[in-house]
Amino acid sequence: MNNLFNPLIDIATLRQAQTRSISAENPTGEKAAGAQAIPGEDEHCTDAARKLGKGWKVRPCLKNIATGETVTLAQIKGPATIQHIWCTVDAKFINSITLRAYYDDSQQPSIDAPLGHFFANGLDGLALVNSIPIAVNPRGGMNCYWPMPFHENMRLEIINNSSQIINEFFFQITYELGEITDNTGYFHARSNQSTTSRQCPEHIILETIKGQGHYIGTYLLWKQYDAGWWGEGEVKFFLDGDPKDRPTICGTGTEDYFGGAWGFTGPDPDDPTPVTFSSPFLGYPQAGIKKCMPDGREAILHSLYRWHIPDPIHFKQDIKVTVQALGWQEDGTYLPLADDLASVAYWYQAP
Repeated sequence: MNNLFNPLIDIATLRQAQTRSISAENPTGEKAAGAQAIPGEDEHCTDAARKLGKGWKVRPCLKNIATGETVTLAQIKGPATIQHIWCTVDAKFINSITLRAYYDDSQQPSIDAPLGHFFANGLDGLALVNSIPIAVNPRGGMNCYWPMPFHENMRLEIINNSSQIINEFFFQITYELGEITDNTGYFHARSNQSTTSRQCPEHIILETIKGQGHYIGTYLLWKQYDAGWWGEGEVKFFLDGDPKDRPTICGTGTEDYFGGAWGFTGPDPDDPTPVTFSSPFLGYPQAGIKKCMPDGREAILHSLYRWHIPDPIHFKQDIKVTVQALGWQEDGTYLPLADDLASVAYWYQAP
């Protein structure tokens, strides 16, 4: 049993480790390298510090990130473990920024997701999330506590995919220098988007990946175009060579997987309005929000998360995760839905 349910149990233990933190005020995270910017030294310095000078909030953020520009937030030599990421940006950019991370000189990102989606906040960046690994606080303060250990090095970057310059991006990345064991998995997160159809009402949360690891979480942003109930479909986990029609783990409904029941409704059986909630491992922080899409259609949006922290899903060879998009017909049979779904899958895997 791990110390999840008593996170303070090891706080008094002294260890041979060093804490470092990267921000715009200390871009390298090196010892005694913070608060060294001089007003006017580079384009990221703020004019507000011109009267106070060096040491007084001279470079609090990255400024003027151009369209299409890739910015490296952190480049860290290991062995080390990222413990906390905090960032914030104007909410209008929340879905136009891609977050990526690379371990040990890999050419393929191990984290690859829109910024808001990664922080369980893909709708508008303003949802309040009160969970253990992800917390989003007023207004748009995004926090990640997923441990990200690595042996050699790690690079964390953002990409501005919007058509506008990002005026300000604030961030702080705290990490611990110290040995990690050989059986430690590397943190991964991958996004996927699809439009389901009447003929194929299934969204792939995680396409088949190979190797050993354990699955730890799902974020789902659902854009519903049919009125009525949308969450009758099952979430399925195909593990270690399962045939495509025979998953090892098969849930009983979408709201069931995210820890709710009976359509997330309240105590009045005649009121179909869903109730929002945010808890340590499960949440539905934004529910049934109507929005006009660019094509003129009205969509009903749902934002949900589930963290498999007490119950990680282990795999030895491979894993694939899917969710069905089903509602109800008037005759009491299931209705395949043609909806837009976006998801992020989170897992740890052997390097």
